[in-house]
Amino acid sequence: MIWLLTGIIAGSVAGMLFGKSAEVVKPIGDIFLNLLFVAVIPLVFFAISSAIANLGGAKKLGRIMGIMSAVFLGTVIIAALVTIVAMWLFPLHQHIAATPELAAQGIGKQLSGDQITQLFTSSEFFALLSRKNMLAMIVFAILVGFGTLKAGEKGKSFAQFLTSGNEVFKQVFILIMKPAPIGLGAYFAYQVAVFGPSLFGTYAHTLGIGYGVSIFYYVFFFSLYAFIAGGVKGIKTYWSNNIIPSATAVGTCSSIATIPANLDAAKKMGVSDLIAGIAIPLGGTLHKEGSSISSILKMAVVFAMFGRGFNSPETILLALGMTVLVSIVEGGIPNGGYVGELLFISAYGFPPEALPPAIIMGTLIDPVATLLNATGDTVAAMMINRFAKAGDANG
Repeated sequence: MIWLLTGIIAGSVAGMLFGKSAEVVKPIGDIFLNLLFVAVIPLVFFAISSAIANLGGAKKLGRIMGIMSAVFLGTVIIAALVTIVAMWLFPLHQHIAATPELAAQGIGKQLSGDQITQLFTSSEFFALLSRKNMLAMIVFAILVGFGTLKAGEKGKSFAQFLTSGNEVFKQVFILIMKPAPIGLGAYFAYQVAVFGPSLFGTYAHTLGIGYGVSIFYYVFFFSLYAFIAGGVKGIKTYWSNNIIPSATAVGTCSSIATIPANLDAAKKMGVSDLIAGIAIPLGGTLHKEGSSISSILKMAVVFAMFGRGFNSPETILLALGMTVLVSIVEGGIPNGGYVGELLFISAYGFPPEALPPAIIMGTLIDPVATLLNATGDTVAAMMINRFAKAGDANG
């Protein structure tokens, strides 16, 4: 932990001191990040499929999935509502100019029926190995787990293979994380060098609100959720094991890359292997409180830009619905929100000029949004674990 934090701090200082010259170390960070992305696909597959394959009964899994869905949906909506209140308390008054160059980046991106299909399935098996098809791979892993479970005695050998694969790729991640201080340090140096000055530009006021809400939610609501899961002890347990996941999330800007750190942290937080193996990988794709805050912030910016009020009941209800969809659509990769941005712009009937400010805001707030997306999964797993145990006791 000390080496990891030292690498991140050193990288950040280097980015500030050397500016654009620090971009030379970007390949080092990219190599580390690519290793994470390559290994995370089999890790998630084995974690989910082995957890389901070794489950004692489908009834228990059904209850866990029900609790998990309620926790994921509830926390995403709470994050959106907190941001909406912040927008009312600190309204946006400045005019944000649209940039034609950024608008061109979104041309041709539409949420078609085929794209919706590709979110959940893939036409080729090899395509499941791409991180861009993370949700489709998770669906397939769930099916493999249930298939192994239903095979009974004949599937025991395969279940053992899945369990063995899960352990092997845990060790692979341990090896990859050995040079993490160097990899994350290089990545931080690049991010600070490239994106740091942008924080003080036109969008400073909006970013101040976004980062303020995010940090408040990160500290207060995650502590509240940890308290619900385990009282005062739960708060201490959560924060003492949340340092490495937080650093990984901010450094990589990827919920998926943080999954290994979250899996390890969840177990140290007292979450059962079954719940951690299901909730953490699924949360990496489907549970995004940071994207919820980012989504509302981007909507508020676009509404302010076009002089429209962001306060009517119809607008708020549609915003909540769009936020839930966006938190699923965006996926766990950096800057994956273009489809979600087009989704809400289309739903509210804004012209194409509304896209650039949404893209800019999404890019600048991505680090803190990923922090919430990733570390919110572990505290959600703690609550799922608590509610599932309560159900067992009542049962």
